[in-house]
Amino acid sequence: MATTTAKAPKEFPFKWEGLDRKGNRIKGQSSGPTADFIKLSLRKQGINPIAVRKASTLFAKGKGKVDALDIAVFSRQISTMLAAGVPLVQSLEIIGRGHDKPAMGEMVLGIKTYIEGGASFSEALGKYPLYFDELYVNLVDAGEKSGALETLLEKIATYKEKTEALKKKVKKAMTYPIAVLVVAVIVTGILLYFVVPQFQDLFQGFGADLPAFTQFVINLSKWMQANGLFMLMAIAAFIVGFIALKKRSAKFRRGLDRVSLKIPVVGDILYKSAVARYARTLSTMFAAGVPLVEAMDSVAKAAGNIVFTEAIFTMRDQVATGTQLQLTMAQSGMFPNMATQMVAIGEESGSLDAMCAKVADFYEAEVDNLVDSLTALMEPFIMSVLGVLVGGLVVAMYLPIFKMGQAI
Repeated sequence: MATTTAKAPKEFPFKWEGLDRKGNRIKGQSSGPTADFIKLSLRKQGINPIAVRKASTLFAKGKGKVDALDIAVFSRQISTMLAAGVPLVQSLEIIGRGHDKPAMGEMVLGIKTYIEGGASFSEALGKYPLYFDELYVNLVDAGEKSGALETLLEKIATYKEKTEALKKKVKKAMTYPIAVLVVAVIVTGILLYFVVPQFQDLFQGFGADLPAFTQFVINLSKWMQANGLFMLMAIAAFIVGFIALKKRSAKFRRGLDRVSLKIPVVGDILYKSAVARYARTLSTMFAAGVPLVEAMDSVAKAAGNIVFTEAIFTMRDQVATGTQLQLTMAQSGMFPNMATQMVAIGEESGSLDAMCAKVADFYEAEVDNLVDSLTALMEPFIMSVLGVLVGGLVVAMYLPIFKMGQAI
């Protein structure tokens, strides 16, 4: 029978004033779904609430956004404090009150409030699925049950830092050449739309036929002036449609991910980053004591590529029937031989987590090298494209002037 998970209540920041046990007036800020929830939480702390009001988010909205690096630092801070013997609630209080980002501080204090209300740490983190995914919550839950929460949080921090570093490398490989080429196209469009028409007026007084190249550029400029707005609308519509289709169509995303793996150089980066992410996630989950089948479920969701996700789900079903992991990897055809052999050694020696970590280290280094190589290769290519586009327009505009000078 299927079970439904209750949707977490929306959190709001509240400012409060109250009296502590000694009658001293104190102030603070906490996050929770309602003012009554905040009042109840304060009473459990021995504080008699006098006033609780929702804090204004008019100017703070959109500022101090919580990112993955903040979560990694938070994980390491909690791990360090727990290892030093500081209670969890007090650790959250210290981090929440002292955080530079208001949004992060409010969230940490909200987690503390849920724990004070009787929730476990993993349950409290689950109230913020935007920042703590299923993988993170499962790892913390495993740490709580095994009594090694600080150790697991340290592993989570390392995992988050390495996966985010990998994402940044891949993003750099994708965005750098695209950004430069987009700028080149924009500059070319500006020259065609605004600058070339000025030369066109000048050439009309020459009374002679223009060179073919110059005439081609002028005709292109005329076409841009007549259809420029339509082009911009078409490009905007294409981008919006592409994003909407990617969000709504799993079939489109699958095709896009499959094609992206076949792009020269870029596909190799995406492929090796997916292998590294698979190995890193599996290593972290297995080291936490999560059963392999359950770990594979989280690994599939963290793969970052639908083609890999579907392959890992199939592998999970095979592992559940008793098949060795290394055999399922070989049968999927998605993993390089080196990764498969390392996993086989890990299974036979009982050190699967360590071997997967080595596989992840190797392929993360491979991605790093590929990104550096791609950047080095793209720089002369981009300069050539810029030179051809901009230099070609300049030559086309001055060619009639040069010919006129020769004739004189």
